[in-house]
Amino acid sequence: MRTPQQSSRPAPRTPRLTALGAAAAIPALALTGCGGNADADPEALSLTLAHSYNDGQPMVDCGVSTIEEEVNGADAGLAIETYGASSLGGDTDRIADVASGDIDIDIQGASALGSVYEPISVFDAAYAFDDVEHLSAFMASGASDEVITDFYETTGIHTLGAWSAGSRHFTANDPIRQPADLSGLQIRFPASPQYLMNAEALGADATEVAFEEIYLSLQQGAVDGQENPTNIIAADNIDEVQDYVSLTAHQQNTNLVIIGSVWDELDDEQQEVLTAAVDQAVDQVTECIADQEEEILDEWRSAGSPEVVDDVDVDAFRDQAFSYLEESFDEESLAVFEAIRGEGE
Repeated sequence: MRTPQQSSRPAPRTPRLTALGAAAAIPALALTGCGGNADADPEALSLTLAHSYNDGQPMVDCGVSTIEEEVNGADAGLAIETYGASSLGGDTDRIADVASGDIDIDIQGASALGSVYEPISVFDAAYAFDDVEHLSAFMASGASDEVITDFYETTGIHTLGAWSAGSRHFTANDPIRQPADLSGLQIRFPASPQYLMNAEALGADATEVAFEEIYLSLQQGAVDGQENPTNIIAADNIDEVQDYVSLTAHQQNTNLVIIGSVWDELDDEQQEVLTAAVDQAVDQVTECIADQEEEILDEWRSAGSPEVVDDVDVDAFRDQAFSYLEESFDEESLAVFEAIRGEGE
């Protein structure tokens, strides 16, 4: 797969490209750094898939690559052209482009999608999901139908599937075993409303720091800690500047695979192929992230640095979070939260 690093964008398509027009556009798109289309049918309808991840991350190597391979190899008249590493813009820009039809498929965090439909951000609420199996069960059940349907009716965006990009854990230079251990610590959280609500719910003093500045901010003591999945902590060397990784697993970091109005232009076979490809990608990402987390934790435990804190009082964190969220959510968001929790009980 070619590394999609360049920032050039495919031109807006009005009207939608025909199969012949898409065929003519494929060589030009290939020059801009998109990937995974070398063996596709030259007359296939080209679908742009955008995301914010980098090659080497499981969401790309196990997720995006699976979608590309399955769709491009299905002989269904579809071809996936991928633009990663936010080369088609940040989350907010890409959500708007999916809604307008300038981007076909995108992979977005639930909290980011809250900018266009607030209740969907509840997927990223603290302890909304117990684990990845709970997320999978919710998405496969009728309990998810209302929020997914309302998201579509509000935005015109369909949801093809959802996976966890990893459980989020706290890191700091002190162990965090219970909510009281967060007292007095400045903890970096992403700036989205749901993440900041999570900080309040967990008892953390949130500090907004750009992702690219986390390492330096921790190294210089501008913040005391942060929270991310183990694969991000390891990939960005956060473990070099933090003494403890406390396994709070306070959020499932939910990603949704979304598609705009082009969905309605696909025939039944094409819809089935794309849906099956996303389903397989969800399974692959889930397995890859679990394997990677186990490998990373084993390495840390073996090295003794950072120290892995296993004896976290998750019940205390969960109870505090639930009490706060149930009082703070509006009616729509609370209904989503209760639907998720009902599936987990």
